[in-house]
Amino acid sequence: MNKTAMFGNALLLQKKGVKPDDFSVLYSSFDINEGFGKVICRALGLGFFRLYINGKCVNPEGYLPLSSNFELRDDEPKGEVLTGKRTYVPEFDITDFVRRGKNELAIHYGGGWYTFAYNYFGTPRVIFSVSIDGKIVHGSSLNDKIGKSFVSEYYLNNRESHDYMSLDPLYREDPEIAPDLKTEYMLTNCPSDDRIREITPKKIFDDGERTVWDAGQNISGYAEIKLSAARGECVKVRMAEERLATGELDPKYVHKQEYTVISDGEERICRPQFTWFGFRYFEITGNASPKTVAVVHAAVKTVSTFKSDNETLNWIHDTFIHTMLSNLHTGHPSDCPHLERLGYTGDGQLTANAAMYTIDVKELYRKWLEDIGDCQDTISGHIPYTAPYCKAGGGPGGWGSAIIEVPWQFYRHYGEVSILEKYYPAMKRYMDYLDAHSTGEIVTSDQPGRWCLGDWCMPYNGPEGFLEERQHHVVMPPAYVNTYFKIKSLRYLSKIASILGKQDEAQAFASRAETVLDHLRAIYFDVYNRTYFNNIHGANAFAMDAGHDDERMTRALVEYYTRKGYLDTGIFGTDIVPRVLFERGYGALAVDLLTSDADISFENWRRLGATTFWEYWHNGYDRSHSHPMFGAPVAYLFEYLLGVRQDADSAGFTSVTVSPVMTNKISSLSGSFETPHGKISVSYEKKGDGIEFEIVIPNGTNARFILGEKERILDSGINRFTE
Repeated sequence: MNKTAMFGNALLLQKKGVKPDDFSVLYSSFDINEGFGKVICRALGLGFFRLYINGKCVNPEGYLPLSSNFELRDDEPKGEVLTGKRTYVPEFDITDFVRRGKNELAIHYGGGWYTFAYNYFGTPRVIFSVSIDGKIVHGSSLNDKIGKSFVSEYYLNNRESHDYMSLDPLYREDPEIAPDLKTEYMLTNCPSDDRIREITPKKIFDDGERTVWDAGQNISGYAEIKLSAARGECVKVRMAEERLATGELDPKYVHKQEYTVISDGEERICRPQFTWFGFRYFEITGNASPKTVAVVHAAVKTVSTFKSDNETLNWIHDTFIHTMLSNLHTGHPSDCPHLERLGYTGDGQLTANAAMYTIDVKELYRKWLEDIGDCQDTISGHIPYTAPYCKAGGGPGGWGSAIIEVPWQFYRHYGEVSILEKYYPAMKRYMDYLDAHSTGEIVTSDQPGRWCLGDWCMPYNGPEGFLEERQHHVVMPPAYVNTYFKIKSLRYLSKIASILGKQDEAQAFASRAETVLDHLRAIYFDVYNRTYFNNIHGANAFAMDAGHDDERMTRALVEYYTRKGYLDTGIFGTDIVPRVLFERGYGALAVDLLTSDADISFENWRRLGATTFWEYWHNGYDRSHSHPMFGAPVAYLFEYLLGVRQDADSAGFTSVTVSPVMTNKISSLSGSFETPHGKISVSYEKKGDGIEFEIVIPNGTNARFILGEKERILDSGINRFTE
């Protein structure tokens, strides 16, 4: 949609002499002289904005518009042409905000993804239109005025400053027409960020000058403060994910996060306007006290439950959801809510399956798929490491394969064939890119000058240790991991082509997968030990998942992890190893690894008091303590411990088999998740020589139950029985 179709004759405006870091307020007024029906305002501030009608804020959490590849910018990948440019326009029902007669409208705007220096597109600008019953009656024009903002300093990832001393609320100046955006204007159903809940913090430190407060869990959001400072006094609020034994903030986990206010002497409630933070603890210096802690993330619902008599498994489920929610912001899944906040295609594709089981992310992932598609290079087919695009690090397989993995998981969960049809051409172009960066079918390179990672965040001594181990060839080579993803993508493409009725292409992709697997086997397989790289970091499991499997390989994998007792894996191996073990009948070992209490384990995180997943298995590194990427195995709580797996030809859970994996680590279990047909739930309890089951199947889902050699058909509704 072009600008006129979206906004009518409204003008795109900017402040005269505008700079990228400007924050401004647009003022306008309009009359409603007759009876009116539904009143809609389409508003767009670039970057973030907050809309006010008659002094009342319409969108109190001002993290709009959603992030996207807005338009062409200077820092796009060198030598590449990204596929699409789109800008999502928020639409607000302001019927309850307006009145007959004169109405005042204001838009406070600036900062955000559009003007963020790390991801720079252009200078702040604004446009809006007001319609009554579908007819535009008012829009931004040169008759409007632009005033000053109290936001004096801003950096999206970690800083916002307010200066009420310099604020002149009566200052107004004429705007000028801003250059049009070269973009497609879009509406979307993707949920935006909202203030989800509030937490009352607890004071844990006070030295007379500073107080430190504990929100009780690591969150994304902000501390709202009561300001009682004298005129000219500066109050500073700093955030951190961890604290020292004294109760003070641990400086390694502050990540430069701070919010400051210069007081004009008026008592007021203050909060950041255009950013959020990732933190559990916060420190206040100056005359202010906390009012509340606001938890902010995309307005999506949790749609799963999981409860067992194994507290580690319960913690994994609950903590993954909390970590994932903390990383759903501005229309994309992020890696962390502070340091980078980027829509990494590696993290996002890895956790897509688990996220779709646990959270209502359908429309958010639909929008994110648009971002991934928009980022694809029209020349080479390359998919970058982040979507929306921002220069970052990653690898060609585990990151770029998001263009295949995410549509596939979307189709499997929600049953929409159209999503496969839409992205099938992009998937094929991506395979062309992998072929162009392969030597003898092995993926050996990525973009010049960029990282070419394989697995990531293996349990070494942080990134320096990781690089040192790579140099000494101890880990799986990146080429091995990226070729695994090439094979996996080819196998998915074969299934997708078949679903779309392209049988010749399906056979060709399946044949290519076998050819690439032959090359992988020939180069990396140790025929004497029947292992890849002596099984370190789950290497055998990668090959087994790609299709190279025999009894001795399986036995070697099982013996290795039985002896080790924990997952020595990076983000991809932590997903692959448990799944391979579950699939091959070693579910008890998979559960042992997931519930291990070794120093490298989920249980160790729990023991150390973590309330979100960390970026590294080890403690002590000054990196994020809110990264969802290790949470991919949460999907297997539903697929193997509840035992609900879709049959081969099913999508949208039209046909399932319920076959729970039994282990002595679990005596009772219950859980549920939503499907397009309704909720599926499974619960059981071991009693004496039997197991009492209750399984609920929604109408529209065909289901059977298998336990050992016993099989029964499950009816729609409640099924109760003992095996």
